[in-house]
Amino acid sequence: MTATSGPWSADSSQGNHLDDERVARAAWSRLAEPGDVAARELVAAEGAVVALARVRAGRGERRWQARLPETDAERDLRTLHRFDGRLVIPGDPEWPDGVDLLGSEAPFCLWVRGPLSLAVATARAVAIVGARASTPYGDRVATDLADGSAERGITVVSGAAYGIDGAAHRGALAAGGPTIAVLAGGVERPYPRGHEELIDRIVQEGAVVSEVPPGSSPTRWRFIERNRLIAALSRATVVVEAAHRSGAMGTAARADKLSLPVAAVPGPVTSALSYGCHRLLRGGAICVTSAAELAELCGRIGEYVADELPIPFAVHDGLEPGDLRVFDALPLRKGVEPATLGKSAGLEPETVAAALGRLELRRLAVRDGSTWRRAPQSVRDP
Repeated sequence: MTATSGPWSADSSQGNHLDDERVARAAWSRLAEPGDVAARELVAAEGAVVALARVRAGRGERRWQARLPETDAERDLRTLHRFDGRLVIPGDPEWPDGVDLLGSEAPFCLWVRGPLSLAVATARAVAIVGARASTPYGDRVATDLADGSAERGITVVSGAAYGIDGAAHRGALAAGGPTIAVLAGGVERPYPRGHEELIDRIVQEGAVVSEVPPGSSPTRWRFIERNRLIAALSRATVVVEAAHRSGAMGTAARADKLSLPVAAVPGPVTSALSYGCHRLLRGGAICVTSAAELAELCGRIGEYVADELPIPFAVHDGLEPGDLRVFDALPLRKGVEPATLGKSAGLEPETVAAALGRLELRRLAVRDGSTWRRAPQSVRDP
């Protein structure tokens, strides 16, 4: 899943130069905010280079022109290069197909750090998201889901936030599997700061992605729009814990809008952090309780099939109703006469006799002279 080296180098002495399309898309990622549909429609209609020239000529929206003085794509790309990053644009071999599902909401480019190839890593990927103020239960479930997914070669995508996101990334890394962190700010600015070590490790082993250029701050709006990228980079989204107001619910909504599977983990009905998950389940989300069940949503049909949990066997399984009534009436130690069994079970003598014969064949009943009792192995019956 290793990506190719970056398409641009700051060392101009080696003859490496930025192509116009790449520079223009880098510029647009600073000119327009994530989710600016008008900007994306203009670029789609005229191309990034022509659209940028329109703005520079004073014929674009005022909000874009206002940012022109601070827009320096070559500077941003040099900064990215210093952090061993790369810019991925549509048409590049590494461009992830899922992003195109966003249509007019797709990013102009992706700023990336880390060795993972996005195209390869997102071919089988799952978004594991949830509450920042998670419970130990939620952390454990997220870690187990991520660990099990990573062991199956499924990439874990999340937002590197506290709580469920962090647990998901750690679970994937612990299993030695691929993971992608999608940030709301620049890829060279770890956020939250308390996860700087975690994000640095993802940079070393996975991939850190953003649609805004280096130096960008992680604003509230960018967090909201970041959710659509998490959904689009994945084949399915699972919410582990979520309160009534939660960014994870936004990610689930984005995945549903893209016609991608949405799953949720059930939790205690007394917990406020179960509200979002239970609301999703009531709305038709898929119930997920294990990594095996989650994997079914990420691969091709039949590629991952979750085994049903074995049902504990009881010695009376399969007994006919009459035989079960006689079995229930049998004492464990001291034997009783068939007539007494018939009275206890409410059955006719001939029915009791036939039932005792069948129970004896199944080694569930033992004859002791004229009396009957349960066989020793039947005491393990619950």
